[in-house]
This record gives sequence, C-alpha cells and structure tokens, in this order.
Amino acid sequence: MNLFDYQREKVLEKEAPLAYRMRPKTLEDFEGQAHIVGKGTLLYRAIKADKLSSIVLYGPPGTGKTTLAKIIANTTKGNFSQLNATTSGIKDIKAVVEEAKSALSLSGARTILFIDEIHRFNKSQQDTLLPYVEDGTLVLIGATTENPYFEVNKALLSRSIIFQLKGLTNENIKSILNKAITDKESGLGNYNFTITDESVDFLGDIAAGDARAALNALELAVLTTEPSKDGKIIIDIEVAQQCIQKRAVNYDKSGDSHYDTISAFIKSMRGSDPDAAIYYLARMIYAGEDPKFIARRIVICSSEDVGNADPHALLVAMAAAEAVNFIGMPESMIILAQAVAYISCAPKSNTAVASISKALAEVENTSIASIPVHLKDAHYKGAKELGHGESYKYAHSFPGNYVKQQYLPDELVGKQFYFPSENGVEKKIKEALGKLRGELREDE
Repeated sequence: MNLFDYQREKVLEKEAPLAYRMRPKTLEDFEGQAHIVGKGTLLYRAIKADKLSSIVLYGPPGTGKTTLAKIIANTTKGNFSQLNATTSGIKDIKAVVEEAKSALSLSGARTILFIDEIHRFNKSQQDTLLPYVEDGTLVLIGATTENPYFEVNKALLSRSIIFQLKGLTNENIKSILNKAITDKESGLGNYNFTITDESVDFLGDIAAGDARAALNALELAVLTTEPSKDGKIIIDIEVAQQCIQKRAVNYDKSGDSHYDTISAFIKSMRGSDPDAAIYYLARMIYAGEDPKFIARRIVICSSEDVGNADPHALLVAMAAAEAVNFIGMPESMIILAQAVAYISCAPKSNTAVASISKALAEVENTSIASIPVHLKDAHYKGAKELGHGESYKYAHSFPGNYVKQQYLPDELVGKQFYFPSENGVEKKIKEALGKLRGELREDE
C-alpha cells in the first residue's frame, strides 16, 4: 500500500458510509453465517490457520461476502490484492499475477486475490486466472450474487470450494444496527439521538436480510432528522419508514431469484394453491418484473397444467394477457391476480403435454407413415387422377356430425395419443371419446 492508498483508507474510516465503517474486522465480530464461519467450521479453521485455499462466496447482497474477504485480508500474513470485475480487465489480472510471482520468489509469501462480482468477468478473463490458481501463484476469493455454477468457469470451480451465504435474519440485522447505534468510533454513538425499539424492529424486518440496506436507512435517519428543542434527534417509526420506503427484495431479472420465484409461482398454480401463487405474483410485481412475462407464464400454465379439464382457463389466461398489454400497470396487477386465482382453482390435467410428447416421440422414432389417400387434398392439379379424396366421408353430412372413418395412417391404426383424465370437463370428453373409439373399433 502506497502513501496515497494509506491516506485514502484513513479518510474512508471517518467519511465512508456507515455500512462501510461498521464492517467487522474479526471473525468473532462477524454477524450471521454460522453455518460456514461458526467456530469449528472448515472456513473458520482455514482463516484462523491462514491456510485458505481458493473459494467462491455466493449469496444475496448485504450478507457479508466482501466483509468476509476483508477479514481474511486482516488475518493473512501473505499479500492481499483486490479487484472488482466491473472495472478490471486482463491487464489488471496480469499485474496482480506479476506482483504475486515476485512475492513468491523473494519471500515465499503467497498472494490472496479477492475478486468482487466475479460473475461479471467474461470467459477469457476467467481463463486468464486459471493457470495461476492451478499452480498456487494465486489463492482466489471470488464473490458473486449469481449462481457460480452458471456464471463461473467450471475449471475455476473445480479448483475452488463454494460457500453459500444466506440472507441475514431479523435478529442479525437488529444486532448490527444496535452496534452501529452505540459504537462511538465507527458508528453513530457520538450523535445525540435516540431510536425507538419499534423503529429498530422495523428496519431489521424490512431490510430483508440485507445489512447494508438497514445501515444506510439508519444513517439517513440520523443525518437528516431535525433535532428537537432540547437538541436531541428522535428516530421514531415514522422517520424509519420514510428512510426505507420499500422493502429490499433480492430479485435480479437475470439471476437465480428470478428463476426460483417464477418456478415457485408456476408450481403453486399447478398445485392448486391460489394463496401461494398470488403471493409469488406479488413478489414479482413488487420487484418490477415485466407483467407481460408473468402473463405469458399464466397462459402456458393454463394449457400445460389445466388443459381440457377446464377449457375456459386458456380463454381467461389469454384475455388477461391481452388486457395486460392494453391496460398496463398498475391496474394490470388486478387482472393478473384474477387469472392466477382462476388457474390455481381450476381442475388440473396435463394430457395435452402427454399427448403431444407421445406423438412427437412416434414421429421421431418411427418411419413417417403415409397419409391415407381419402384424407389427401383433392384440389391441386392431378390429385383426383391419383385418387386423392375418394371415399372421404364429410362428418357434417351424417347424423350427430360423426361418421366412422380411418384417420390415422395405416401403420398407426389403433395407436392412441390422447388419454383424457377424469378431472373437470375432461371427464365428459373421456366418456364421449370412449364411445367414439369403441364404435370405431367395432367397425374395424
């Protein structure tokens, strides 16, 4: 660290945001994540013994990934370097590698490289790291909010241990807030203010596991609230609510939370639980998900999971999709909720999925069967001479608009692809189809 870096660190200790200043410096002060850094755990022992191997820290924002890397930096006797993948490139990686090689040659000291948001490095940048992680020149600590199995090269993952951090509990957040309230060195202990227990509880809850969001709200409340006549700042529930007006939601439209939420949403509709389905709908709306995307998923579910058990489900879903496109938000949330409730409560049948899957397998795995001559188009030139359409029976010319006739190719006569369920309207379809199939077999 040069003189300028040292001076910058000193300034940050006093002027940086509260969330930065309150970062714990030891494992003992680290809040939460006991499953990976509690006493006796693998990572705890490795950090304490300064024998860390390459790791990837994966978890939501504000759960302590960067803080944990800083603690490792304070603990290790080796060199510690840091890069942020949003602003760094191959040139920066090579510079760290050269320094690491020099340190290893001159003093035998290893270099720990912390890369924040490692998922933002492209494949080429990640590949640049690989040989130096492989030969031990670098010990890698990667931090990411995205699923590393999708975002980090498999070669790097195979040389690293993945530790998943979880969202902090309300109690964790409240403990962090209380430390910030009383800490006179790094926190807000020198300010003449009081905060109600109700306000602390509120901030701990609405931060949704993100300590940074809670600390930012607390600092904003203290710095912007006018003192009373006696010079004291009062942070009550009203002030707290103003400083964090919207609950923090871990929902990245291209990340895991997006796919997990939509998966839970669809499975709840399929499982006939309207309460859960509408809850997940609300989460997506709250996080700013595209209502058209939600509408498309409802339409798919109406056919995939309800199908002919309630044919109206597809009509409701399509009408909702059209209305969402026509109306827009915020009113569209009402339309979506109506459709979700209907699809969730409708009788279920996935026979449409089963039937087309079975038919596709037949097409893929067997020779393409010939279309019966009487079903072929008789209108183009030469078709009649070839016998196309001869002996075709027009169903509407017969009583009940039905006549016994072969429709499947000769090679597939007797094959069945559609098996109606016993649910909802499809039970009636099954009964009617059963009679027709029975009559056709008798005729054959």
